[in-house]
Amino acid sequence: MKFAGKVWRLLVGIKDGLVLLFMLIFFGLLYMALSASPTAGTGDRGTLLLAISGPIVEQPSEPSAGEVLSGRAGPREYRLRDIVHALKEAADDDKVQAVALDLDIFSGGGQTALSDVGAALDQVKKAGKPVLAYATAYDDDSYLLASHASEVWLNPMGGVLIAGPGGTGLYMKGLLDKLGVTANVYKAGVYKSAVEPFVRNDMSPEAKQAAQALAGSLWESWNQEVARARPKAKLAPFMASMTQESAAQADLSKAALAAGLVDRLGDRDDFGRRVAEISGAGEDPVPGSFRHIDYSDWISAHPADDDDGPIGIVTIAGEIVDGEAGLGTAGAETIVRSIEEGLKRRNLKALVVRVDSPGGSALASERIRRAIMGAKARGLPVVVSMGSVAASGGYWVSMAGDKVYAEPSTITGSIGVFGILPSFQGTLAKLGVGADGVKTTPLSGEPDLLRGPSPEAGRLVQAGVDNIYGRFLTLVSGARKLPVARVNEIGQGRVWDGGTARQLGLVDAFGSLDDAIDEAARRAKIDPDDAEVTWLEQKPSLIESLFAAWAGGDSSSSDARARDAFSRIAERPQTILLRAVSDTERMLASPAIQARCLSCPPVARGRPPQVSAETHWLLRLLAL
Repeated sequence: MKFAGKVWRLLVGIKDGLVLLFMLIFFGLLYMALSASPTAGTGDRGTLLLAISGPIVEQPSEPSAGEVLSGRAGPREYRLRDIVHALKEAADDDKVQAVALDLDIFSGGGQTALSDVGAALDQVKKAGKPVLAYATAYDDDSYLLASHASEVWLNPMGGVLIAGPGGTGLYMKGLLDKLGVTANVYKAGVYKSAVEPFVRNDMSPEAKQAAQALAGSLWESWNQEVARARPKAKLAPFMASMTQESAAQADLSKAALAAGLVDRLGDRDDFGRRVAEISGAGEDPVPGSFRHIDYSDWISAHPADDDDGPIGIVTIAGEIVDGEAGLGTAGAETIVRSIEEGLKRRNLKALVVRVDSPGGSALASERIRRAIMGAKARGLPVVVSMGSVAASGGYWVSMAGDKVYAEPSTITGSIGVFGILPSFQGTLAKLGVGADGVKTTPLSGEPDLLRGPSPEAGRLVQAGVDNIYGRFLTLVSGARKLPVARVNEIGQGRVWDGGTARQLGLVDAFGSLDDAIDEAARRAKIDPDDAEVTWLEQKPSLIESLFAAWAGGDSSSSDARARDAFSRIAERPQTILLRAVSDTERMLASPAIQARCLSCPPVARGRPPQVSAETHWLLRLLAL
């Protein structure tokens, strides 16, 4: 009877789980139905409203059930190709009379990604349709988008605060010394600065030189784009005035207006009334309403994905990791399976590899590269398109391309390898705890993280790092037709901007994803005007789609995130701390030998860094 009772309880538990699952699905579908616009954004004329309330990324990650239910899902991530496609469709559709950019709580994105959106906004203007932008305050990323608008609006209580690339990071050698933790570092590359936060309390001169050069190049590209998009903006005099003592008494919004950075001052209602002059007043009896088409409805009616074309596009976005991974992270086995299934089920004639990754596991990077080489072995031309970041492991996978496109603000290179093994002999000594044992060979029990790796183990790990670095150099040498000595000279873990990388021969040409698709079509003997694509990536499951819809949605007036520039600046120290700890956790949990660029800016800055519950407790203890 006891056995029968256990079986019965098991069956009841399964039944309760299924009921809960179906309830989640039902309420998710109900939420999506209630949230949908009756017109689906296509039945009426109006202004296309892009209220971008999160970061623009190459491939949005899907929030987990736990993140959604606990409210930790973070801001919605907007897929770059969706926004670009939506704007291109809007330029050619008579139903769209204008485009309104609401950048009040925009979380930014990679500089290359923002430039691509800016180019799409230019197409809307070229079609004779005005583009209007509004924000309470503008920072570097939001102003880069706003500079492409026909009219830039600023709240009278706001301002334009441009800081430029750069900033500080955390260096933890002093803390590790106090804790008695030894960071055993093995690296290849003078400029491979990813390990410096664990062995120094400041930047090395080599790392600072490389970082300064990269920041200067990105800043120059930013200024050039703003100057082209908005010639009347007197940016240099404005920034000079903001650092003067007199800036304390200045009205920031009026100063931005006088310098030509913005066109009009007004609150959200004033902005809405201006848009209503173009597309008509909205049906809602609220101040500032205007006839508009929601972005979500528009992209649902005009999806960017096309699964019938002969040109396959595989996306390598986020950290490169071994095994399987969800969207937004480049899981090697997931990407390899997508490529192999595409080759089996589709009549592919060419492959485009879109890379937006700072790297990660060296083994996973090689696994992906070999899968791409397998497509080349079948006679498919391969063209690589670099996004905002294609460094270290991201550059490794790019070496499978017949031609490599980048953009001036792309961050690439970082040809270097490193490994970190923490050991705790100092910690045990502080606690009065000893560690001892026996060996049968010099490598028994190694790497010994209690007493520290032995010299033999250290030499073995360093040999592995040197071997993989040598393989990296050989791959680049063969793919880029450069002598190994020359690759070693320009490698050394140094990060380069796209313009310098082109001069060094690390990439072939400047160009967008569309340029890469056209090149792949030409190499496959397909007319670029008729080139259709197939996106080779896993599709989210029904449950994942439901939770994404639950967590997503356009911004609303109830969003409590900071809108004024000074509040956003005040949030940066906490973000820097969490990101440093998050990077540390990922590095120590990753393979011992990595091809990762930590000096590269985060690809998706709007998503909060994720740290474990144990680390949250550690941060609290450190705060005490």
